[in-house]
Amino acid sequence: MSEPASNPPFVAIACGGTGGHLFPGIAVAEELKKRGCRTALLISPKDVDQQAVKSAADMEVFTLPAVGLQNRNYLSFALSFWRSFQASRRFFRTRRPDAVLAMGGFTSAPPVLAAGKFGAKTFLHESNTVPGRANRFLARFVDEAFVGFPETNGRLRAKQTTVTGTPVRPQFRSRDPGACRATLGLEPTLPTVLVVGGSQGASGLNQMMMSALPLLAEKRWQWLHLTGTNDLEKVKASYASRGLKAVVKPFLMEMDLALGAATACVSRSGASSLAEIAAMRLPTLLVPFPAAADDHQLANALAFERTGAAKLLEQKDSTPEKVAAVLTALVEDEAKRSEVQAALGRWHAPKVAEDIAGKILDVIARQKAAKAKGSGCSCGHHHAKHAAS
Repeated sequence: MSEPASNPPFVAIACGGTGGHLFPGIAVAEELKKRGCRTALLISPKDVDQQAVKSAADMEVFTLPAVGLQNRNYLSFALSFWRSFQASRRFFRTRRPDAVLAMGGFTSAPPVLAAGKFGAKTFLHESNTVPGRANRFLARFVDEAFVGFPETNGRLRAKQTTVTGTPVRPQFRSRDPGACRATLGLEPTLPTVLVVGGSQGASGLNQMMMSALPLLAEKRWQWLHLTGTNDLEKVKASYASRGLKAVVKPFLMEMDLALGAATACVSRSGASSLAEIAAMRLPTLLVPFPAAADDHQLANALAFERTGAAKLLEQKDSTPEKVAAVLTALVEDEAKRSEVQAALGRWHAPKVAEDIAGKILDVIARQKAAKAKGSGCSCGHHHAKHAAS
């Protein structure tokens, strides 16, 4: 049954907390909007969320109270969870959702639980090989789970699980490196190494790279280093003291430009970052965040390394010599670069956002058709919207 144009489906996407949850959520929201849906992004008060949604043009954004489990303070966690749940319910009373999609992290759990009270269809997306705690908890309550890696399939107790890959925004595609470099203030023709620790930065990664710099200082390379806020001045000084051409920033919203400018990359291995690296075919040295929950970043990196799509170096095993050797091969060995790029192509699923949007809309349409049929009403919309009231 087609939805009346005057009242298109409303889908809320709970995707705050880190860039790894937020950007794939924006990719799905953009695809839903293309199909005529109304969408809202439900995010946390964190600065990374507030900055990132500025790039999500013409989208409704609703900030929920922060939810997080710090230092095993379960009372504080329960209170923050309850506040977010209540805020979600208040929002859904005014904007009754047809579906809610959770992108991972505790920010996304309260809206899914609140949505059940309004008869909405519920979904989650788990991008990592090892599901996070929030999604492990949520899986039993949702109608369908989408997962980024085949290995994740048996690790969630959901009614239905579909392997989709991780959504990537459309601007992550093959780019002209010279143009990207010029836009970022870099020399257009020099080989460029991108160092990025994710939306939160990464002090361990920064330190590892600073230790390797003396072995790479003679290379005719330039550097684009995203440090996070804490190490900015220290890292800037390290490049400057060796007279190296480097653009050093705490964070960059235009990650498509950063990846497009790079000849090779040093990165953490969050699933969203890996999906973007695969989309851009960028040869990368992966250094998993050692404190990631359930060591999920190592599991992600191993999946890429096993297929030849990246080089893996655990932070505890890293030496300046190892870092320098891997980067030299990724930048200067054309045969090695081509091998890695071919393997990355096998990890890129270009239509993930379209697939997820399509599945959500199919489920909404089936639900509305069933309700209309059950009520003996041909229009169905009033009943679909208010059956749970």
